[in-house]
Amino acid sequence: MLRALAVDDERPALEELLYLLRADPRVRSAEGATDATETLRRINRALDAGPDGDDAIDVVFLDIHMAGLTGLDVARLLAGFARPPLIVFVTAHEGFAVQAFDLKAVDYVLKPVRRERLAEAVRRVCDQVDASPAPAAAPPAVLPQTAPDEIPVELGGVTRFIPIGDIAYVEAQGDYARLHTHAGSHLVRIPLSTLEERWAARGFVRIHRRHLVALGRIDELRLDAGATTVRVGDAELSVSRRHARELRDLLMRRARG
Repeated sequence: MLRALAVDDERPALEELLYLLRADPRVRSAEGATDATETLRRINRALDAGPDGDDAIDVVFLDIHMAGLTGLDVARLLAGFARPPLIVFVTAHEGFAVQAFDLKAVDYVLKPVRRERLAEAVRRVCDQVDASPAPAAAPPAVLPQTAPDEIPVELGGVTRFIPIGDIAYVEAQGDYARLHTHAGSHLVRIPLSTLEERWAARGFVRIHRRHLVALGRIDELRLDAGATTVRVGDAELSVSRRHARELRDLLMRRARG
């Protein structure tokens, strides 16, 4: 069962969030804080107590816009701790989802908070807590870095989570990237170069300065009068000369494997 800390500088919003959390049978305890200073003091006490102590905290439900330090600032500070609590952002503002997930947030819940949406966030936290390995006597020198299996996108004021496995290719649009799936496309505020680095281990390859493609979604490679293109579903995408040889080698190795 989860031990939660809810943080919001607006008392009515905090009381509503605490009420919903305490009504969830998966939440053992839920305390409140109204500013960043109180939050960091409470988390420091929890870390001093250890994961089995009376003051331990598993997850912080954190507002973004607060007086003084913002919720994003608090999350950045927590990232420096050895074993920080998990974070769920709860906010009325849609535009910070990308930053939130860059800070390893478990979820991003928009206000006004609906009971069923908060219940989904609690489920995600429980899944991560259950999947966490038991603490070892000494932490490893280097922890593996893994990207989440989903990416948040904004649709009509609601945050949706698109499985990365559903994405066929990505198109650069300035500082944004458009994710193309079989069901449509979604714009996210992440540069293509960032996605290229994050998703290389997931089989995404750069074929052009404008395109990143899931290798397993390439249906056809075409060579015509010196120009190279690939077909990905109904889309035909150009392959730049600098990427053409590497792409052909990758496809050949994939075919043999």
